[in-house]
This record gives sequence, structure tokens and C-alpha cells, in this order.
Amino acid sequence: MRGGFGRLLHALLCLALAGLIGFLSTRFGFRSDWSAAQHASLAPQTVQLLQRLDAPVEITSYASDSGNLRAAIAAFFDRYRAHKADIALQFVDPASDPAAMRALGVRVDGEIELRYRGRSERLQRVNEQEFSNALLRLSRTQERMVAFLSGDGERKPDGTADADLAQFTALLLNQGVRCVPLVLGSGARIPDNTDLLVIADPRTAVAAPVAAEIVDWVERGGAVLWLAEPGENAGLANLADALSVRLLAGMLVDGAGASLGLGDPSFVALSRYPDHAITRGLETTTLFPQAVALAQLTQPRWQVQPLLSSGAQSWNETGAIPKAGESGATIRFDPDTDEMRGPLDLGFALSRLSPRPDRREQRAVVIGDGDFLSNRFIGNGGNRELGQRIFNWLLADDALIEIPDRGAPDRLIQLSQTRLTLIGLGLLVVLPLLLATIGGLTAWRRRRRR
Repeated sequence: MRGGFGRLLHALLCLALAGLIGFLSTRFGFRSDWSAAQHASLAPQTVQLLQRLDAPVEITSYASDSGNLRAAIAAFFDRYRAHKADIALQFVDPASDPAAMRALGVRVDGEIELRYRGRSERLQRVNEQEFSNALLRLSRTQERMVAFLSGDGERKPDGTADADLAQFTALLLNQGVRCVPLVLGSGARIPDNTDLLVIADPRTAVAAPVAAEIVDWVERGGAVLWLAEPGENAGLANLADALSVRLLAGMLVDGAGASLGLGDPSFVALSRYPDHAITRGLETTTLFPQAVALAQLTQPRWQVQPLLSSGAQSWNETGAIPKAGESGATIRFDPDTDEMRGPLDLGFALSRLSPRPDRREQRAVVIGDGDFLSNRFIGNGGNRELGQRIFNWLLADDALIEIPDRGAPDRLIQLSQTRLTLIGLGLLVVLPLLLATIGGLTAWRRRRRR
């Protein structure tokens, strides 16, 4: 009886201890990351950023209710909540109202919208570097000024017509970037507080004094984004020389578009991009209607890096291009003309040492198409994300949080075919024979003892 009572008392004490530990675990939390290189925890740079944020953060995730996507997203943001409690996360099922999702521009399952202090930003990928950098951009109090050249038929930054840019500039405004039209008269100068000058496809030739001021702006160290178009006669030849680029004749066409369901060869769809800070990690398809191919001068004054490149089935068509659906009309590459076979560049990122004392680097981007950011095409694929990346880079917002690669080492094992065969024989033949032999010997020894 005494032994039984002792065992019962011991069991009761163990149950009481387990209950006490369970109760304390609901009152006190403890985290410990034992993963390789601490890749399951936030980087110190992210933790410092969260400690500086003095307002709530609201996150809306457009993730479907099926599968494990919501659980993975919630687990990701739990790491942020451990350092900042006022991060609110809500889920919206994109399948519940597809029309509303299209109106909001939601294209990817799991896309998130981040809000902080009245500003917002969209992310199609959720990882620490993308999310932390978006938080940092939204937390900056200094407003950026982007001037859109106006007065010569350019795309209007606040216009609602299909060719204008109001939808995209509204996105920039939510991120603290103010877009204003800029009319340059005779003798007028671009204001010094301008962070970026945008030239969006002038329909009439820019006056010589205005073109000279634009070139002078570049020589003074100003950042510029030039959205060109085929056949553009905008009086900007001197700007092209100052940027060390030239526009090729004709319109860029791509025969590979038929495999993507594009009936118009003048619509160029890209899903692969040259390696650059702007396009790194961009995995969505972008669409460029009626673009012009670009080339760089042989002795550039800039570091010129290709940003967008067409495929091998493309060329710059100098003849007439039939309309989509027009029967009996075809276009072919003609090597006896000024046409050049692809791959061809339709976007350049330029950089050099800045002549301005307050800037380390001067940047410029030339894109052979302005339609991809227009109200009509901004919602296609990754056009919105690409435009946002271009502006972030031009406004020097790429020098953000550098999250080190903290993945587990040696995650990939590469074995030769001989070693794979030996391992297979060992697991399928040698190991079963060894276990059978041990079992047989054990049974034989037991029979002998009897």
C-alpha cells in the first residue's frame, strides 16, 4: 500500500507541475531561434526599424481561404508582431469578389497592401527584405517632388484619359511622392527642389530653349526618366546624346507574343529581365505596347546597363504593321533595310558619379515605351510593380535595408551517379540483409539457450 500511494502521489505531482507549466506559458512568452544562421528570426536592421515606428501598421492580405497560404502569411507577420504589437493583419478572399479585386489591381494570390500614417504600398511577394524596405519607404517624412514635363502634348500626370498616368501617380502619392506638371517657357529653369524630371512622350517638338534646359538639368546632376515612343520627333536629339543612347528606327515587334495569346506583334511581353537592382526578383510578365528599340553609343559617358530586352524572335520593323485581326497581312524581317534582329534593348538604366555635392550618384532611365504606365495598361501583369521599382531607384530609394543571406548552409547535396547507386544498394539490399542476419543470429542463440 505504501508503494502504491507513493506512485500515485508522484503521478499527481507530475500532473500538477505540467499544469503549472502550461498556465505559465499562457502568461509569459519565450522565443529561441536554433535554426542555422538565425534565418527564422528578423535581421537586426529590421528590428531597429520596427523600434523607430511610432504609429500602427495595417496589413491587408488578399489571400484565398483554401490551402496553407494564409497560415504561412500569418506566421511570417508573427515575427514582426513579436517586436511591434500594433501590427494589424486582416485577410480578404480575392475569390469572394473578383470584379472588386480587378478594380483594386490585385493580380497575385497572397498580394498584400501595407498602410502606415496614411500612406500605402502594394507587395506581390512577402519576404523580409521586400516588406521591411516598404515599411522604411512609408516611414520617411520627406516628400519627394517629381516634375512631369508639360506643354508639348505629353502624357498628363493627373489625366484620366487612357494614355495619361493618373492611376500610377496616385500610387506614387500614397508613398509620399508628389507629381506635378512642369511647363518650361523661354528662359525658365527646372526648380532645384525637383528630385526627378519625367519626359513622357512629347507629341510636338520641344522648343530649343526647353530642350537645352533639359540637357543642362542632366549636366547639373539631375535625375531623369525618359519615356520614348516609336517615330518620336520631340526635338530631344541632344538629350539622347547627353544620355549616350539613341532610338532605333521603326517599331519593336516580337513573334513570340503569339505563344502568349497576343495577336498584335507590336505588343512585346517580357518575363525575363537582365540583372539589375530594378528588376532583381521581378518574376511577373510586363507588357509594352508599340515600343521603340534602343541602342547605346559606342563611347558612353554613363555606365549603361540593359534593363529590358526583347527575345530572339524580335526586330525593329521599319515598314507598316498590320492591325490585330487584319487578314492576309504579314510582316517579315528584312535584312536589307535598317531592321536589326533581336534580342534588342527597350530599356536602359544609366548611372555615373554625380556633379552635385549632395549626391553620390546620378541616375537616369530611358524606356522605349510610355504606354506600360498609362491608365489603360498599368494593370497588366507586373507593369505597376516595374514602374514603382523604376521610380524607387531613380529617387535613390534602393539604398534601403540590406538583409543578409542567412539561409542554412549546405542545403543542397550533389552526388555522382556512382554514389547514388551505392547508397541505393546499401538501403535496399545490404541493410535488409544485415537486419535479417542479426535477427537470424538472435533467434539461433535463443534456441541454443533452451
